Amino acid sequence: MMPAYLANMAPVFAQKLGILKFLNKPVDGGREMGGKRIFGDHKTWRGFAVGILFAMATACLQRFLYSAPFFQKISLINYSGTHWCLLGFLLGFGALFGDLIKSFFKRRVNIAPGAPWIPFDQFDFVIGALIFAAPIYFPSWPTVVVILLVSFILHVLANNLGYLLKIKNTRW
Repeated sequence: MMPAYLANMAPVFAQKLGILKFLNKPVDGGREMGGKRIFGDHKTWRGFAVGILFAMATACLQRFLYSAPFFQKISLINYSGTHWCLLGFLLGFGALFGDLIKSFFKRRVNIAPGAPWIPFDQFDFVIGALIFAAPIYFPSWPTVVVILLVSFILHVLANNLGYLLKIKNTRW
């Protein structure tokens, strides 16, 4: 799940570092539906591009590390037989698409961008990543439950750490 986790965090770093500024345009193009923004200004093409690239780079690194016996023992996926580059793309795209869908519904129920929406903030990207990666790899259901529990805890910890380090403006 590391490609999905990093894809979910990458847009924040892209914004802070000011990279690919020409892609810093809202995915929804500023359009509204029912008088409300479809996704909002925080969902940009830059975030999508950087998130997917981070996910693919992470999958590439994981494939490289998989050659070491230790990593073969702890890996959920056999990287020898997996289309790892495509898997990285699907995990990254799925994570960002899941977050986009959550933002759509968040706008519908009048929750401001950056405001917490528990547990959707913690699960949107994980569920999106799992759905999009399913044609190549889907873990066992007990593993999915562990992924969801670990993801919830890691999401809360990462966001609080980002806030304390002044990388993020909110704890969520």
